[in-house]
Amino acid sequence: MSASETSRYVRLRVNLVLEVTERDQLTDAALRRIKDDEFMPEEERAHARAAVREDEAEALAYLVEPFQLVGEVPGVELVQASWSSERSAYDPDVDAWHLDEEDADEEDADEEDADEEDADEEGGTGARARLL
Repeated sequence: MSASETSRYVRLRVNLVLEVTERDQLTDAALRRIKDDEFMPEEERAHARAAVREDEAEALAYLVEPFQLVGEVPGVELVQASWSSERSAYDPDVDAWHLDEEDADEEDADEEDADEEDADEEGGTGARARLL
């Protein structure tokens, strides 16, 4: 792909930490979503129900829909999405949970890699625009 073709695509990364305050409400909502999913095969539906009843992270995964996050954003089309959820021991005082700092470190590393790739392709120093 040329640079003009790849510049049309944007990877949006979102990290969320959620506290489950009402397990029963979360589970019930996920079970309703599974029941109402007309495209889910019955065998998969039975497995999904069991997983949702056992694990809040599974319940949340059935309720979070990436398309709902960007479906109404003008001028964009969702091309690909993947997501996962997992239980986590959360401690807001631990440095690893300071998402801004972690993201800044990742962005710095990504920018260095992109600059190196651009320099290799163009034979000079690279530049990259960052969408915020």
